[in-house]
Amino acid sequence: MLASGSGGQEVKRLLLSVMLLAASEAESGQVHYSVPEEAKHGTFVGRIAQDLGLELEELVPRFFRVASKGRGDLLEVNLQNGILFVNSRIDREELCGRSAECSIHLEVIVDRPLQVFHVEVEVKDINDNPPMFPATQKNLFISETRALDSHFSLEGAYDADIGANALLTYKLSPNEYFSLEVPTNEEQVKPLELVLKKSLDREVASKLLLVLKATDGGKPELTGTTELHITVLDANDNAPVFDKAVHRVKLLENSRNGTLVIRLNASDLDEGSNSHILYSFATDVSSNTEASFHIDSESGEIKVNGKIDFEETKLWKLQIEAVDRGNPPMFGHCTILIEVLDINDNAPELLVTSLSLSVPEDAPLGTVIALISVTDRDAGGNGRVTCSLTPHVPFKLVSTFKNYYSLVLDSALDRESVANYELLVTARDGGSPSLSATASVSVEVADVNDNAPTFAQAEYTVFVKENNPPGCHIFTVSARDADAQENALVSYSLVERRVGERALSSYVSVHAESGKVYALQPLDHEELELLQFQVSARDAGVPPLGSNVTLQVFVLDENDNAPALLPLPGAGGAGGAVSELVWRSVGAGHVVAKVRAVDADSGYNAWLSYELQPAAGGARSPFRVALYTGEISTTRSLDEADSPRQRLLVLVRDHGEPALTATATVLLSLVESGQAPKASSRVLAGAAGAETALVDVNVYLIIAICAVSSLLVLTLL
Repeated sequence: MLASGSGGQEVKRLLLSVMLLAASEAESGQVHYSVPEEAKHGTFVGRIAQDLGLELEELVPRFFRVASKGRGDLLEVNLQNGILFVNSRIDREELCGRSAECSIHLEVIVDRPLQVFHVEVEVKDINDNPPMFPATQKNLFISETRALDSHFSLEGAYDADIGANALLTYKLSPNEYFSLEVPTNEEQVKPLELVLKKSLDREVASKLLLVLKATDGGKPELTGTTELHITVLDANDNAPVFDKAVHRVKLLENSRNGTLVIRLNASDLDEGSNSHILYSFATDVSSNTEASFHIDSESGEIKVNGKIDFEETKLWKLQIEAVDRGNPPMFGHCTILIEVLDINDNAPELLVTSLSLSVPEDAPLGTVIALISVTDRDAGGNGRVTCSLTPHVPFKLVSTFKNYYSLVLDSALDRESVANYELLVTARDGGSPSLSATASVSVEVADVNDNAPTFAQAEYTVFVKENNPPGCHIFTVSARDADAQENALVSYSLVERRVGERALSSYVSVHAESGKVYALQPLDHEELELLQFQVSARDAGVPPLGSNVTLQVFVLDENDNAPALLPLPGAGGAGGAVSELVWRSVGAGHVVAKVRAVDADSGYNAWLSYELQPAAGGARSPFRVALYTGEISTTRSLDEADSPRQRLLVLVRDHGEPALTATATVLLSLVESGQAPKASSRVLAGAAGAETALVDVNVYLIIAICAVSSLLVLTLL
């Protein structure tokens, strides 16, 4: 509780020191405040936002928050004005015991960007604990024969405060027999002692009641008292005396039960039963002492009888009594100071606070991933802790404060290579052998759109037969995106261009999701042998990334065109028939006419062959037709028996499946030499000119077939 009166002035002085301390350290890496213990709820501690260089309007948007390890909600921040204030009762003695320094360590965290500040709030002691004696009453039995200036040990008072507030002075109630001897500052380990200043007379005063008062140095001062009930005894006039008034002993913590601490030695100048000494703890010994140590009443050996823990008690102060068997008994006293030596029996403790569930793969170097604090209850080197991280990972530990670390990004991340990291933080103390503790930190790498969709090939070749049905599926393109989720969601589209007079989209389309390519109309090999275009793949990232692939669609020919006969320039005849004049004097093998035809198809479908149809009645014709050239020639010399008018039917057939045909009628007129009409001469001249002018179509068709076949084989390979 806060003291009133002059104590209120003390609180005001402490609050003023808070403001001065905050102003002096506002520019340092760590902000310091101080606050008196037991301050009321709402007590001003400091303008934390201002001292940290933060604007009030950014506290809420940047998720301003305060973390205090193991300190609950003692302090809070008003986000409206940025003031740090007392939120609940602060008891310095509960927080830090009798430690000379007592601070509350705060971690202030803000986002956007992430910043971590360290704030130390020192808790100032106030005089809120009065001195307390181990017991409110102490019984002393003193022989009337005790010599003047005899000393009798008393247990001093205990004050839970520190500094001047725990500096005690003692006063004994006025009396004529005893005075109080208080040890100096250099003799703090010695007990208080009553000093006999006047001889006792049991017949005059068999009992005495004195009051011992302890006063601390606080303002206002607090006091505590205990009553000394003195019984004056007769006879046995020599008390046991220890060889030392104060014994100092060192003992390892965790010593086993039965470990010898010290063997005491006291002597008594009396004889017989008056010199037989028994040892014991002082009557006002604490229960913890009796639970931890055992004293053998006969031998004076003190042994370990319970748990000796350095972290709980670093120094034991035992008050020992030696009593003889005289009647009345006489007592001697000594003090044993047992210094407990620390051993490395506490492993470090790790606390990991993750600041984000995932880290973008393009996060900048130095991004803070998690906060790590480590503690070790041991002391010295046994409590000195170092932290390490799993090797060969793109993270590192950065020490931000004593026993505080930040896990930060040390090198670039790539989710497509490693999507998740399981990190192991190891804390190891400096003991021998050292103890360690580990904590796992899982870091998920969040995807960013840094990979464009890619096709397995830069170009694909597709073969489609002409006369396909509209809307038929001719090919499927597929692109892979190494990213995840929407960044890997690929859609397809045509790269629009003109094909002749028409748009590409009038010929083909691509399904946006499946990548299937469709022919929107029947393709005609005779119109379009090769359709080349590009398909684009785009992901759904922001911004989107994409790539293109080229499709070469070869339209394969089908046999959908029958051979077409070519007229001979200047040739006579009716109804599409070819008329020629033939001299009767020509010999065997003479070319008399030629049937010419073309096929709009290509390849084998356009490769033509010629066949002479048998004459009516089975008569044998003196003419024949060449299989591939269409030339009509004589098979023998003509004679008078041959009919002057020969009618030949020539069947023209392509090599398609099924084959298509056309029929040419050739009318030959046999004339004697020198009798040919002028008109016929003109016909022959025209025919000869036409034969010279026209190129042999079948030769070019054979060349074209070979070229297409070679191209097909190379493509398949």
